[in-house]
Amino acid sequence: MRKCIATVSVSGTLTEKLAAIAAAGFDGVEIFENDLISCPLSPEQIRDRAAGLGLGIDLYQPLRDFEAVGPATLEHNLRRAERKFRLMERLGAGMLLVCSSVSPESADDDELAAEHLHALAELAARHGIRVAYEALAWGRHVNEYLHAWRIVRLAGHPNLGTCLDSFHILSRGSDPIGIEAIPGDKVFFLQLADAPLLAMDVLQWSRHYRCFPGQGGFDVAGLVRHVLNTGYQGPLSLEVFNDVFRQSDARRTALDAMRSLIALEESLDRREPGPVIPTGFAFTELTTGTAAAARTPGPSAGDTFTPAPGEAATLVGLLAALGFARTGAHPTKPVEMWEQGEARILLNATGTGAALAAIGLETPDPAASARRAEDLLAPVLPRERAPGEAPLEAIAAPDGTQIFFCRSGRADHPDWTGDFAGEPAPPTVSRPGPVTATPTPPTPPPPGCVTRVDHVALTQPWHHFDEASLFYRSVLGLRPLESMEVPQPSGLLRSRAMAGPDEAVRMVLNQARVGARQTPWQHVALACDDIRSIARRLRAEHPGLLLPIPGNYYDDLEARHDVGPEIRELGLLYDRDEHGEFLHLYTITVGRIFFEIVERTGGYRGYGAANAAVRLAVQHARGPGAP
Repeated sequence: MRKCIATVSVSGTLTEKLAAIAAAGFDGVEIFENDLISCPLSPEQIRDRAAGLGLGIDLYQPLRDFEAVGPATLEHNLRRAERKFRLMERLGAGMLLVCSSVSPESADDDELAAEHLHALAELAARHGIRVAYEALAWGRHVNEYLHAWRIVRLAGHPNLGTCLDSFHILSRGSDPIGIEAIPGDKVFFLQLADAPLLAMDVLQWSRHYRCFPGQGGFDVAGLVRHVLNTGYQGPLSLEVFNDVFRQSDARRTALDAMRSLIALEESLDRREPGPVIPTGFAFTELTTGTAAAARTPGPSAGDTFTPAPGEAATLVGLLAALGFARTGAHPTKPVEMWEQGEARILLNATGTGAALAAIGLETPDPAASARRAEDLLAPVLPRERAPGEAPLEAIAAPDGTQIFFCRSGRADHPDWTGDFAGEPAPPTVSRPGPVTATPTPPTPPPPGCVTRVDHVALTQPWHHFDEASLFYRSVLGLRPLESMEVPQPSGLLRSRAMAGPDEAVRMVLNQARVGARQTPWQHVALACDDIRSIARRLRAEHPGLLLPIPGNYYDDLEARHDVGPEIRELGLLYDRDEHGEFLHLYTITVGRIFFEIVERTGGYRGYGAANAAVRLAVQHARGPGAP
């Protein structure tokens, strides 16, 4: 379908908005009146600029407070409309949006409103223009879409139809099934916006919190299906009022908007995406910031890098203390593989410090996953591959995290793990304390060991949080789960959990606080079957690697739940839901990364969010290295 967007949805001047919208691949625009008024170009120049960019001007908006008024006001309004129609002719716009009146002068009289709109449509017809009448959710008398349709039908003019807006319909809780009672040729225009589910004044909700389809809580796809069932042939157009979008880079916002429409069309198709959705974690890749100390890569599979003292050594020691073994090294890159159970962590001697740089995801068809991601406007990353190395498809997430699509352990597909098949050289850096990292082959983990990656938490820049949510939802097929705000010493942390089919891939997106000195913060959660054994061992051998939990937490926990003293003694955190229980612990932060060990019992489906405030407070108290 033809894809459009209102200029109010992105930042910048009108010319900057048009350039960004065109670059994102849109077919047309709705020109918001304020954008035109403040533009130094003439309407003819704007028309030519849009045409040169390949954009049609599908709608000019809005004309406000027109109908059901007294005779003198009607005469004034018709003169106002005449000037707008002349301007639209110069602009090359063939449709005008008229919002239902909010004026205290307007009368609650459908016949009078229809009479006035008929007169407006008659005037518009002389200029070859059509009028789309829209029910504002906060309209004084007309605030339901079926009410607006009844007035349009009563007016009975071929140049008058209705505009359906998903926000105005869904924010009031109206049932969109009634849309199918409207003939498709009388639905002149369809405007789309999603929004988080908030309990607030609908006008403020609309003006500040709209977002693109797939970023909020509305069933926008369901509404669009009803519209298409009428036979509607017009465009899908986005009209989003959002304070963050108006401050963000226009090109990036426009790309995000286009991604939302592509994903929306995919959901309308009602077909499963096929063998492209991730089925599990293949690896997580951490940088160590030791590239300067890395040995020049050579041809031997047994070569490895020498980590420098500091963060790199601490991170290596932390992995060893958690039970990971260094099982391989890449022949041409300064990368080592560490394994425990099904969990793989790659250490890459690049970057500016310890951080999560990449996530590898198992998919049945990596190439198809990459193609679909590219169709959804995800940047595909070029990969340098030496002869004999397995191909790896990679894309970039909004925060720069690299996402790899892998297929491990299959004879019919190049196995990337084969690139790490060589025996690693012994580590050359001495590490303080009892931590060692003697290379050992991977073996099935005994009780009290890590079994796999449970989830990964990524912190997003505050102004790209919704973009990241849509990216992971559309590109990776993750569905949004719980969303919450967590108190922390510097304010509230917005957090959203997401999971794939069967919850084999779980991710948590956190919103970085405004003005944070170091972002993003990330952590990798590792699943186990016996967290008590792990906690006992770590507390006995490496107590300094665990995040200390205040005694006040346990006083409160014991008052709320019937837990034994062992939870306190081992420094564990506890949560439960209707499905089961959750035990977890955290390590110290190294650079920008820390680890979480988790044990789920009885089908627990959450992420221990009830304990997040405690963790954040302790990390904050430990200094600027905390998230």
